[in-house]
Amino acid sequence: MNHTDRSEGGPRPTAASPSTERRQTIVFDAVSVVREGRTVLDGLSLTLTERRIGIVGRNGSGKSTLLKSLIGLVAPTEGTIIVDGRDSITDARAIRAVTGFLFQNPDNQIVFPIVAEDLAFGLKNHGFDRAQTAARVDAALDRLDIRALGRRRIHELSGGEKQLVALAGVLALGPKTVLFDEPTSQLDLHNRNRFRAVLAAMPEQAVVVAHDLELLDDFDRVLVIDAGRIVADDRPSRALALYRERSA
Repeated sequence: MNHTDRSEGGPRPTAASPSTERRQTIVFDAVSVVREGRTVLDGLSLTLTERRIGIVGRNGSGKSTLLKSLIGLVAPTEGTIIVDGRDSITDARAIRAVTGFLFQNPDNQIVFPIVAEDLAFGLKNHGFDRAQTAARVDAALDRLDIRALGRRRIHELSGGEKQLVALAGVLALGPKTVLFDEPTSQLDLHNRNRFRAVLAAMPEQAVVVAHDLELLDDFDRVLVIDAGRIVADDRPSRALALYRERSA
C-alpha cells in the first residue's frame, strides 16, 4: 500500500509521468523526537532543497525516524517540520499527496496478488477513475520497463522485481518527492545495480536512507546522523569519508 494521500479538493497530478514541478523545500526547525524515554532525534535544524539527498548512520541512529517524520508517520516531540509551507502533522495529508514512501521490504506495501491490480488499487483508493487508473498503471510499468510483469503474481517475483513494482505504485501517483528507506538492502548485486540505474534516471526529488554507500556517490548532499544528531552534512565524497572513518 502506498503511503501517499490525495488532499481533498486539491489538484491531482495530471499524469503518471515524471513531475515537472519544482522539488520541495523541507525545513526541520529544532526537531526532537523522544520515544519510550529515549531521544531518537535531538534538536535537528536543517533545510533540504536538493534533488538527491542521502542519509547514512548506524542502526538506531535515527535515520528512519527522520524519514518517517517528513510525512507525519512520526510526530516531533519538539520543533516543527515544514514541507513546502505545510506542517508535517497538521497538513500531513497534503504532504502525502505529493510525497511517496518506499519501504525497505516491498511486501509491506504490496497488498494485491497481481501486479497490475496492486497498482490499480492504490490509484482507485486515491479517487482516480477507471480510465485514469489504467493509463497510470501502464505508464508506471512502462517507465520502469516492467510492463511484462503486469499480469504476474506477486509471489512469483524476485526481490528486485517486487521492489520495482512497489516503486511503480508510488510513481503512478505522481509525487514530487520520493522517500526511500534502505531500498537495496534485500537485493542481490544484479538487482542493486538495476535499482541504482532506475534511481539515477528519476527526475523526482529523492531522499534516501541507505547502508549501500555506493548508491549515494552521485548524490547532491549526504547527511551523517549519529545518536539523533547530524554530525556531517556535505557532498558525498566528504560526508561518506567521515562516516567510514567513524565506523571503522
